[in-house]
Amino acid sequence: MTKHYRLASLTRISNLPEVSFSLMPLPRAQWNTGDYVVGEANHPHGLSSIELANGRMIEVAEGDLVVGAFGERCATLEAVGDWRAIADDLQMEALTSAGLFGKVTSKSAFLPALLSLTYRGHVVVNGAKVAMRDFVTPRPRLPFTLPVILVVGTSMSAGKTMTARLAIRLLKENGLKVIGAKLTGAGRYRDILSMKDAGADLIFDFVDVGLPSTVGPAEEYRQALDQLLTMITEAGADVVVAEAGASPLEPYNGATAIAAIEPNVRCMVLCASDPYAVAGVISAFGKRPDLVAGAAANTEAGIALVEKLSDIKALDLLDKRSIPDLRALLKRALAGPPENAPSQHAGSPYRP
Repeated sequence: MTKHYRLASLTRISNLPEVSFSLMPLPRAQWNTGDYVVGEANHPHGLSSIELANGRMIEVAEGDLVVGAFGERCATLEAVGDWRAIADDLQMEALTSAGLFGKVTSKSAFLPALLSLTYRGHVVVNGAKVAMRDFVTPRPRLPFTLPVILVVGTSMSAGKTMTARLAIRLLKENGLKVIGAKLTGAGRYRDILSMKDAGADLIFDFVDVGLPSTVGPAEEYRQALDQLLTMITEAGADVVVAEAGASPLEPYNGATAIAAIEPNVRCMVLCASDPYAVAGVISAFGKRPDLVAGAAANTEAGIALVEKLSDIKALDLLDKRSIPDLRALLKRALAGPPENAPSQHAGSPYRP
């Protein structure tokens, strides 16, 4: 009987839909981050959806075979887990709906149970296991020269993706070619797909360079980021709207990503969960954004407190009356190079 596999969205960089592959349990010594593996769904008693390679969500039933990848998640508000924590019973969870597989080690009581699976084996093609990194073509490193609108946060779920979408829409209204990118986080396709829906001409994220998440050694991430920035440079655009997932100080290597693109950043928007988090991130990270948005700026009281604590302008971007202010900020940001910017940025991509 032919087995039917559900290919989660971490497989979107692979050719697994087009090739014949088999399933082979491997000893733990041969496991590694990014390996494509198959989990058999246990009886769902909480979250039961998986994101497919096209971004569509499907419900998983008990016994379904799901192809995902070993990885690590370290979310402050939801769940923490790692494939290395999988015990001898081979039980694991989908740490994200994209098929990031590992064993939960800590979970918020406010989050429903994650989809539980049993490791059934590695994906094998032509006798060899396959991993995300096998589908990444190494590129000669190119200097990254594109101007960046950077969206960062005080935590996950602070409004970063919504803010990035709005920035993309306004930039597209001005006739610019825009790339949407997510530089750090845990693999999930729908965030950058929503940037595409907002009008981005092209979208990229760390999955494109073989990472299930960006948790890991800084040097390994830096090498992958160089490849990602090279891909973006090859594609070319007037401006990149880049989101750094979670917050700069979490284990997702946000600080590493920001340091790599800092000379290109024309505008930084900090999306905050509350006004005091704004002061905390500025103090801990040592950088001041150009604008504060997100949940902290959802009311007049929140805006007033943010501005009192930080002396930085805050906008409720869900209020259409804020759009002219954001549009003006983007126009000013792209009107000329930032201080100490590379000479390639002397021209403005913004069209009056």
